[in-house]
Amino acid sequence: MRAMYAFFKRGFDLIAALAGVAVLAPGLGLIALIIKLDSPGPVFYRGVRVGYRGKKLRIFKFRTMTVDAEKTGTTTSHDDPRITRVGRFLRRYKLDELPQLLNVVKGEMSLVGPRPEVEEHTSAYRDEEILILTVPPGITDYSSIRFVELGKELGSENAHEFFLTRLRAEKNRLRLKYVRKRSFREDLRILFWTFATLIRVAFGSGGGRDWSA
Repeated sequence: MRAMYAFFKRGFDLIAALAGVAVLAPGLGLIALIIKLDSPGPVFYRGVRVGYRGKKLRIFKFRTMTVDAEKTGTTTSHDDPRITRVGRFLRRYKLDELPQLLNVVKGEMSLVGPRPEVEEHTSAYRDEEILILTVPPGITDYSSIRFVELGKELGSENAHEFFLTRLRAEKNRLRLKYVRKRSFREDLRILFWTFATLIRVAFGSGGGRDWSA
């Protein structure tokens, strides 16, 4: 059953990602132009993340911060001064994540799966948390929906410490929950609730709900 699920999941991912890139191409091009006009630096952020079976990959994201911002920390607070003007808008509506459709096309990621983390966090996985790396990483999952407004929850002071001590364990709990419950039907459910949550955020209703039950 798992093999069949993986086969159909990859087929769905590839078709949906290719269709998404084709349909969104004009908008993606416009965003790229605006980024170039807004601040110096590349259009894309290509951060290193740890994915399936511990293999490292470079994710595609629209750059929302100043060049080399990650050198001063991997946690981004709500009012982080490293975020550009355009970047703040892109991050609010998760438009910066759209280029990861290219990672999906390449087979490095899935539409649905645990968000790939920096090695600082994956190297801290203990016991069952290691299971997170036994499935392909994804653009969205339970954790992404629950923490859709992560910056707000982190606040402005000691954001990295707050993440490590208060939020990381909960994010990993939700990632593990996905690993255990994953199915094609559950993937579709997660995609639905992802879009629903983004709409709620766009209209000011707020996110942060746990839809994994």
